[in-house]
Order: sequence, then structure tokens, then C-alpha cells
Amino acid sequence: MILATQRPSVDVITGLIKANVPSRIAFTVASKIDSRTILDQGGAEALLGRGDMLYSGQGSSDLIRVHGAFMSDDEVVRIADDWRARGKPDYIDGILDSTDEEENTEKSAGSSGELDPLFDEVMEFVLTTGTTSVSALQRKFSVGFNRAARIMDQMEEQGVVSAMQNGKREILARRPDY
Repeated sequence: MILATQRPSVDVITGLIKANVPSRIAFTVASKIDSRTILDQGGAEALLGRGDMLYSGQGSSDLIRVHGAFMSDDEVVRIADDWRARGKPDYIDGILDSTDEEENTEKSAGSSGELDPLFDEVMEFVLTTGTTSVSALQRKFSVGFNRAARIMDQMEEQGVVSAMQNGKREILARRPDY
């Protein structure tokens, strides 16, 4: 995934984005503040332009200076004109249409009918504490988000909890019911 902005401010490049996109590239920027916003250190303000960039890789605080291919606006226009001159694209519409068999296969792949081995323990926890958040299940049972969410979905299918409404679930079953 590539994220790009012409305005490197803390309003645009939030801490959440920086935490989830650990590898970064900065081209020439106007100030040291902009460089710090992107790379967490200065240096991008002194780049030469025309493809000159600094790369900060995941897990490393070292900056690597890289020179990428520079394309002028005229060159981009010439290439786009060349592609337009080659003719209109010939899309195959059927590629995006799935058959009923494919849809059924995809739906059944995630729900094989078997309950998670932790299902009973999680259900006991939910009914005892009244907690229906996936993050609480993650913490209590030391499982990842996907597994905790899948167990919560299974409890919804079994009628233990309601579907998500406004970010919350309601407990539908009572202890004697299960």
C-alpha cells in the first residue's frame, strides 16, 4: 500500500498512520518540521529534488538516500497520449462476475460448522461477566483479533449474542438456556 500527500502535517500524517505504515519515503520538503513529520528526523529538507529521496525502512532508524526515476510533466503527457493512441481498453466483463458456486464456496470456507475449541469457555465468560467486546476476549483468552471475532460471530449464529448495533452487542441467552 502506498499513501501519498502533498501536505505533510500532523493533521494529515497522524500517529495512527505512522504506526501502521512503518516504511516511509520522503522527497524534498520545505522545512525540517515537514521532514520530522514524515521520517521522525530531519534531512528531507536538504534533498536535491528530481527523484532524490530518503527511505526509512521498518525496524530501522537509519535513513537511506535513494535516487528514483524522475519523469517530467511533459514526459507523463507523452506516455499517456501514446497509450490513448493505442486504442480503448478491451475489458472482459465476466471476470468480476462470480458464479453461485464460487460464492457458496467462499461463504462456507469461513464457517465450516465446527465451533471453536474455546467456544464454551468464551460463552461462559460472556454470560458471567456480561462483556461482549472482541478486545476483552483477546485479552482474557490470549487470542488474536480474527479468532476472537470469529468466536463472537459463532455466538451470534448460536443466538447467544445479538448482531452488532452501534458498536455494541446485547446478550440474548441466559445461563440456563445453554
